[in-house]
Amino acid sequence: MKKIISYALVILLLASCSSVPLTGRKQLLLVSDSEVLQASALSYTEYMSTAVISKNITDTKKVETVGKKIAAAVEKYLKDNGMESEIANFSWSYSLVKDTTANAFCMPGGKVVFYEGIIPYCQTEAGIAVVMGHEIAHVVAKHGNERMSQQMLVETGSQIAGAAVSSKTAVTQQLVQTVYGLGTQVGVLLPYSRKHEYEADHLGLIFMAMAGYNPAEAVTFWERMSVGKGASTDFLSTHPSDAKRIAALKTLLPEAQKYYTK
Repeated sequence: MKKIISYALVILLLASCSSVPLTGRKQLLLVSDSEVLQASALSYTEYMSTAVISKNITDTKKVETVGKKIAAAVEKYLKDNGMESEIANFSWSYSLVKDTTANAFCMPGGKVVFYEGIIPYCQTEAGIAVVMGHEIAHVVAKHGNERMSQQMLVETGSQIAGAAVSSKTAVTQQLVQTVYGLGTQVGVLLPYSRKHEYEADHLGLIFMAMAGYNPAEAVTFWERMSVGKGASTDFLSTHPSDAKRIAALKTLLPEAQKYYTK
């Protein structure tokens, strides 16, 4: 019986493999897009029910303008590369909320939220594009789905993974708070791994370049973010240290610049 379960699990995992656009990295996606979007919509609605919308019309307009440009560039890329079906999963919206935290997030499905606290670090539309590209990259790369799938395997154990997948809806509901972290984890709505963060930086550079923003702005943005932090570390953190992030971005710039047209 154990062998049958093991074989079934192997087949399931092979069938659930996908590839991230542009990077080509293989990933395990055990949860359907519809279930991820449903869970995301519930989490987003819960968050926005208590969020205070910013009254800064100028900054709100900038966030919307940049978001629309990058979303359009992403959809064009997907359409031009045989992934047009993915566009149906997006329902873009852009909000600026009153919060002094230097943060932003984009839920699966394309609900983008910027905090007022990150705007001073952005300074310009190009700076906003750095953050926007990174957050939208998490969505395009389906990092939320991947995190839920990873957590599913941890929660269920390999021998009952098959049964868990057959009833994904119930499992998904149990994982919403764990993965999306609403409530006490407001500062980090999607606790991505460092691997996901680096990949989002990679894709984000390319997406902002596709939208007409100079990807070199990403380096200066993160240099501004690192000022005053001292010797930050990525130990026991889901995010890479600023120094490592900046170094990685510099190595990726030549590739991203190929997509940049002034």
